[in-house]
Amino acid sequence: MILKGMDTSIDIKNYLPHRAPMLMVDKCIAINNEKVETVFEIKEDNIFIQNNTFLEAGLIENAAQTCSSIVAKDYFVHENNEDKGGVDVIGFISAIKTLKIFALPKVKSTINTKATLISKFVTDDYSLCTMSCQTFHKKELLLEGEINLFIRPAPALPK
Repeated sequence: MILKGMDTSIDIKNYLPHRAPMLMVDKCIAINNEKVETVFEIKEDNIFIQNNTFLEAGLIENAAQTCSSIVAKDYFVHENNEDKGGVDVIGFISAIKTLKIFALPKVKSTINTKATLISKFVTDDYSLCTMSCQTFHKKELLLEGEINLFIRPAPALPK
């Protein structure tokens, strides 16, 4: 599946377990098995705002959520692009290999994050991946780095 274009988007909630107030991606504007691009408008009530500025932790969480959507989509979408429905996943950053933050955006800015899959290891129980990512405000580079993510289905709750 590949999707590209600002007028068309995928509901990112289909690919991420995050919900408000921890959801740091508004929409996915392009995704395939190796690349993803997202946008996020920074609002005043965001939990990572201080002095009208989006903090480093928010940029990192935005990058991680963007990156994880490539691997997480395998849990939500069949190879023929049909929705699997009802799968809950748990994911976290297992390592930050490199990270450079060049600037912090202000409230009401819209950031654009692009990520590329470097490597992926998939088992029946979990997925590990290494992703390269960059975050921009307009053409200004805010963040670039390489992170490792761990994603697995959430355990079933006891009945």
